[in-house]
Amino acid sequence: MKLTLLGNCIHHPVLLLVILACAGIAPASGAGGRWDVLQRSIGVSAMHMQLLHNDRVIIFDRTDFGLSNLSLPDGRCRRNPRERVVPMDCTAHSAEYDVASNTFRPLFVFTDTWCSSGTVAPDGTLVQTGGWNDGYRNVRTMAACEAGDDTCDWDETQDALAANRWYATNQILPDGRAFIVGGRRQFTYEFYPTADSSGASAISLPFLVQTKDPEENNLYPFVHLNIDGNLFIFAKNRAILFDYKKNKVVRTYPELAGGDPRNYPSSGSSVLLPLKPSPTEAEVLVCGGAPAGSYTSTKDGTFSSALVTCGRIKITDTAPAWVIETMPSPRVMGDMILLPNGAEVVIINGAMDGTAGWESAKTPAYSPVIYRPDHSPGDRFEEQSSTDIARLYHSSAVLLRDGRLLVGGSNPHIYYNFSNVQYPTELSLEAYSPEYLDPSNDALRPTIVDPSPNGAAVSVTYGASLTLQFAVPAARRARGGGGGSIGLVSVTMVAPSFTTHSFAMNQRLLLLDAVKTAALARASTYQTSVVMPATAALAPPGYYMVFVVNGHIPSEGIWVHIQ
Repeated sequence: MKLTLLGNCIHHPVLLLVILACAGIAPASGAGGRWDVLQRSIGVSAMHMQLLHNDRVIIFDRTDFGLSNLSLPDGRCRRNPRERVVPMDCTAHSAEYDVASNTFRPLFVFTDTWCSSGTVAPDGTLVQTGGWNDGYRNVRTMAACEAGDDTCDWDETQDALAANRWYATNQILPDGRAFIVGGRRQFTYEFYPTADSSGASAISLPFLVQTKDPEENNLYPFVHLNIDGNLFIFAKNRAILFDYKKNKVVRTYPELAGGDPRNYPSSGSSVLLPLKPSPTEAEVLVCGGAPAGSYTSTKDGTFSSALVTCGRIKITDTAPAWVIETMPSPRVMGDMILLPNGAEVVIINGAMDGTAGWESAKTPAYSPVIYRPDHSPGDRFEEQSSTDIARLYHSSAVLLRDGRLLVGGSNPHIYYNFSNVQYPTELSLEAYSPEYLDPSNDALRPTIVDPSPNGAAVSVTYGASLTLQFAVPAARRARGGGGGSIGLVSVTMVAPSFTTHSFAMNQRLLLLDAVKTAALARASTYQTSVVMPATAALAPPGYYMVFVVNGHIPSEGIWVHIQ
């Protein structure tokens, strides 16, 4: 993209921002981010996580790990004769984490949520589906609790699904329903809620039969909503574009080069890359995984090196083809999270060898990797600062509204196990702060001042305008120095993910079209108007975080509710 000069400063014609060079401030680079332990133990292991629009994260593992380290309140106990481990259990297997106060409280789940899936409904309620044993076909909902309400909890509906959904994937649709696909020995999909009163029904998807091998390697398929409203579904090493309304495969994509599996238990990860304003194309990135046969080999004590490659494909091209890229190091069981600046993806957690499964990896991947999709090939990956906590099987990560990543979980054992093992069950929560949160960038960080970041979510409609006022401290220096210049800012809109088993379901980032930016009378304060996505195929109804971005440095987000 062409750059033009304003005086001694470079001006980018699309991303209108405070010209930093004129302010005498250079963004920090290569810092690698920072790790902070938030809680040494929350009592449960964060196998599944979802941020809600009240800035609380719902966390849960499984009921049959045994007794957790978090007691249920007021002497409450779970008495379940179908429970296979502890039929009388007075400990919690779910928790609500309050980001602002760095506190947590126990939640009550009755049936087993092991290896389940979820979406957030348009009204902001977490809808969790499936699990194991007595939870195979159950649906559980968790509303976003009102401020000060420490009594709200899970609601559960028995046998609300048509098929057992264990290791399935959910994707929110433009009409707000959840598309639920796959699971162990389930080669079908269904919708929740159903479109009418006829009840739940499972519909055959032969693609899942075609991609199954002796190790399975097609569980937790990667599903992304394409900009045309169809679903991109990836399993093992193949992908289709699926018209769920007509139950029809509308496109079959080439096999990902090399043929090695990328889905559970050879767990790689995938993201739909950030969508440009009024997008005409969409790209998917798949990274990591394990060579064919790796899962079986772990049972004999052989831990093969994980895959070091990523595949990237424009799913909207008339003749799509995978482009292969190489990460700095191999990775399996990694999580891929879109960062709010719209320019970076972080690959975090996981191992460098083995696969998902009990005791099936030996070498943790301690260092996150940043991927910058708009950089030139060969210059897209950068390794970041490492943690000292292993995040292996059953770990997870989600983006928070302040731009940090909440990281938790890791239990590669069949039960909770805290001693005499190399990698004990992990009950801690960490925050990973990417380099853009380094204090050296504080003067460049935008702050949204209207609407208030701490206020209620802003209601918006498709195609409507949203006006944002924001301040940038460095702009005051630029003005005072006589060389400052202000132009357009970039604004991003991010759907928070339901993350489990190396896939952040429903994750989505859109760059919004900024139509007007102007300086206000207050020093260092500006106003910009952006256009909301035009259709629900681009942004399904629900709650999103909106960020103002100065260069690559995002503000704290605000919540918006599009419907």
